[in-house]
Amino acid sequence: MLQKNISIWIIILILAIIVIGVVVYTPSAIQPTTSNEIKIGAILPLTGDAAKYGEDAKNGIDLAASELNAAGGINGNKIQVIYEDDQATPSQSVAAIQKLIAVDKVPVIIGAMTSSSTLAIAPIAENSKVVLLSPASSAPNITESGDYIFRNELSDSYGAKIQANMTWNDLKIKRVAILYLNNDFGVNAKEIFSNNFESFGGNITDVEAFKQGDTDFRTQLIKIKDSNPDAILMLGYKEMIPILQQTKELGIKTQILSNPMFEDPEILQKTGNLSEGVIYSYYGGFDPESQQKQIQDFVLSYRQKYGQEPGYYSALSYDAMKIVGIALEKGGSNSDGIKDALYSVQNYSGVTGLTSFDKNGDVIKPVILKTVRNGTFVEWK
Repeated sequence: MLQKNISIWIIILILAIIVIGVVVYTPSAIQPTTSNEIKIGAILPLTGDAAKYGEDAKNGIDLAASELNAAGGINGNKIQVIYEDDQATPSQSVAAIQKLIAVDKVPVIIGAMTSSSTLAIAPIAENSKVVLLSPASSAPNITESGDYIFRNELSDSYGAKIQANMTWNDLKIKRVAILYLNNDFGVNAKEIFSNNFESFGGNITDVEAFKQGDTDFRTQLIKIKDSNPDAILMLGYKEMIPILQQTKELGIKTQILSNPMFEDPEILQKTGNLSEGVIYSYYGGFDPESQQKQIQDFVLSYRQKYGQEPGYYSALSYDAMKIVGIALEKGGSNSDGIKDALYSVQNYSGVTGLTSFDKNGDVIKPVILKTVRNGTFVEWK
C-alpha cells in the first residue's frame, strides 16, 4: 500500500515538473509582450495605373503613424498598419477588405481611394461593422453607403457644383466640352458639373468618355475640337498625361480645366510646358507654401523621410491617419467606439484645414481654383 502511494506521488511530481517546464519555456514566457499593437487596415492602389496616388497616400499614413507611435502610441499601444493593394479595381478591393476583416480582424480601414473601389467595399464594411475612412473617394453616392462609412475628401456633389459655379462666374467660360473617365468618379463629376453649369446658362458642347488605362484619346479630342468649346474639362487619373500630349499633336489650344487629381508632380514632370495654364478645382485647403507651423513641420518631415514633396493625397491621408488616432484614443479599438468617436470630430485642425464629419460621414471643406504657373501649382487669382 505504501509503495503504491509512493508511486502515485512520484507520478504527480513528474507531471508537475512537466507542467512547470511547459510554462517556463513557452515563447510568451521567454519574450513577454510589454504592449499590444493596434492593427488597422489600409486599401490603396500600390501598383497599376493609380499607383502614384497610392504611394502618396501610403507615405502620408506611414508618416502620421510613425509620429503617433513616437509619441507613445494609442494609450501605450503601437499602431500597426496592414496594407493591401487593390490596383484601383473594385474586385481587388473586395478581396483586400475580406482579408483584412477575416484574417487580420481590423476594426478600421483607411481607403479605398477610387470611388468605384470604395463603393464596392462599403457594403462589406457596413455589414461587418468595420469602419471605413476614405481619403480620396468623391462620388456622391458614397454619402448613403452606411453608418460606418466616412471620408475626408469632399463629395463631388459639392465640389463639382462649386467648380461649375466658378467656371461660369469667375472664369467667365460659357462653352465647355467634357472628357471623362468612365467610372463612378468620372461619371458623377461629369453629371454634376454639367447639370449645374447648364443651370447657369452654360453650354456643354460635347461629352466624351474613356476607360481607365487608355492611352489614345485622339478620336475623342477631334470630336471635342470640332464642337468649338471655350474650355475642355478633363476628368481622369494618369490618363491626363497623354491627353495633354495629344492636344498639342492635334493643335488644340483650348483652355484646359481639371479637378484635384491634376495636382500631381508626375504630371508636371512628364508634360512640361503642356501643363502651363491648366486651371483646376482644389479641395481640402492643403497649401504646401503655407507659413502655418503645423504645415511647415509636415512638409519638412515628409521631405526628410521620402526625399520628395508631399502631394494632395499625401496630406489627406496623413490627416486621415491622425483622425483615426484620435478616434482610437477616444473610442477604443472596437469598431462601434471608433465610429462614434469619428462622428464627434468637429473642426479638427489638420494639414488640409479644418475637418468635421456630418451625419452621413461626409466632410465639408472649401473649394478653390488653382493653376500651373511657371511650372508650379499655385492658387488661381
